[in-house]
Amino acid sequence: MAPVLMYSTQVCPYCRMAEKLLGAKGVTTIEKILIDSDPSKREEMMTKTGRRTVPQIYIGQTHVGGFDDLAALDKAGKLDELLSN
Repeated sequence: MAPVLMYSTQVCPYCRMAEKLLGAKGVTTIEKILIDSDPSKREEMMTKTGRRTVPQIYIGQTHVGGFDDLAALDKAGKLDELLSN
């Protein structure tokens, strides 16, 4: 299974929904970077993704985007393939 990295905050409901969806797909480990506890990580996230909101999810080297993007990938039947790479 491809590694999953997620920029997150401790109180983000969309982050929790993303974790739940990924868990349902068999993901047992998510590397979380909490941008609310380390402001330099927010800058890092914005530089890497061009976005300001969380979650920002990477599967392997692929930037998926936020929860809506993740859910759209799943609905399109492409999430399983991305996770298996």
